[in-house]
Amino acid sequence: MTTEHAGATPGQLRTLNLNIVSGSLSAVGALLVAIDATTWWEAVALAAALAAAVFTVSRWSSGRLFLVAVPCLIVTALVWVLGVLVTESATAAYSLAVVCSVVVYHLPRRRRAAALGLIAFAAAPVVAKLLVPGGDLGEELIQYGLVSPAVAVTAVILTSLNQVVFTLTAELAESRQREAELAVARERIRFAGDLHDIQGHTLHVVKLKVALAEKLVRSDSGRVEEELREVRSLVGETITQTKELVYAQRRLNLSAELENAKNLFTAAGIRVIVTREAEVDARAGELLGQVLRETTTNILRHAQAEQVRITLSETGISIANDGAQEAAQPELRGLSALRRRVADDGGELTVEQKDGRFLTSAAFPHLRSDPALPRTEEEDR
Repeated sequence: MTTEHAGATPGQLRTLNLNIVSGSLSAVGALLVAIDATTWWEAVALAAALAAAVFTVSRWSSGRLFLVAVPCLIVTALVWVLGVLVTESATAAYSLAVVCSVVVYHLPRRRRAAALGLIAFAAAPVVAKLLVPGGDLGEELIQYGLVSPAVAVTAVILTSLNQVVFTLTAELAESRQREAELAVARERIRFAGDLHDIQGHTLHVVKLKVALAEKLVRSDSGRVEEELREVRSLVGETITQTKELVYAQRRLNLSAELENAKNLFTAAGIRVIVTREAEVDARAGELLGQVLRETTTNILRHAQAEQVRITLSETGISIANDGAQEAAQPELRGLSALRRRVADDGGELTVEQKDGRFLTSAAFPHLRSDPALPRTEEEDR
């Protein structure tokens, strides 16, 4: 049995990036706590601010971010003020800078005002500290003029990495969506071209033959009858060809349809898993290709899928996807027509929806070979 996996979805990339950024922020913050804290309660305060900062970043894409960010901003701000005025902790700026970066990024219309306001707030305790007589001014300038800004810049850079990758993955998802739409549009254009080839020529010939019959209707009735028979035959042949085109009955290659489906799903940012339990019987390949093509179109149109699993057996195919709407199933006319054709060939096509998953399967049990034949083993790639 062979299994094939497509690339990760944008959502998975965002999660991976968020985990990497959160881990980096935690590691750097923990190192600063270990270096700067001189008492246990200082370590607890810095660790609490660090936890608030990392938690804020973890809620980066949450729809209610500010319900988390505001309390965390208050915590980190209090620790910063405490660090400047009481414990003389220059690294307390780290957690505050992380939360401020998240808040500023999520205020696109007021980003400059928010940034200036937060910088002014952070500078206020430093100015108050420098104005208090009796301290070592040179040491304080080094701590709060060099060390604290450097620590804050480090925090901003690490947090901004998440912002950059988040933006890039959003653009990637949008690009994949456009590619999927273009692929569907190309398929429609191809269908329209085939339909034009079939019907355009026929209609033109029919027009000429009818015009000829009109001219000969009184002078040569035998020729008129011959022309009308040819028109009837031509129209009948065109109807058959049109049905074949509409039902995708034209010779399909299952392998080509499988590759096309994988490309369409990947372009739409959908993860694809293809499992081959056995080589598909050639007698069933054509109809199974039609089922795969129609199901692919339905998933792209009607589902918000993140993963599709395609399973191929000797005499059947099943396509399962998540992201199915909880409402009633949409009217899938293409599958309804295919169900009749599959039944006419001795097969069965079934669809079912349950718990947000949609399953389409088709099988031709009468084509099954000797069940004692060994199956190939599973191979991941």
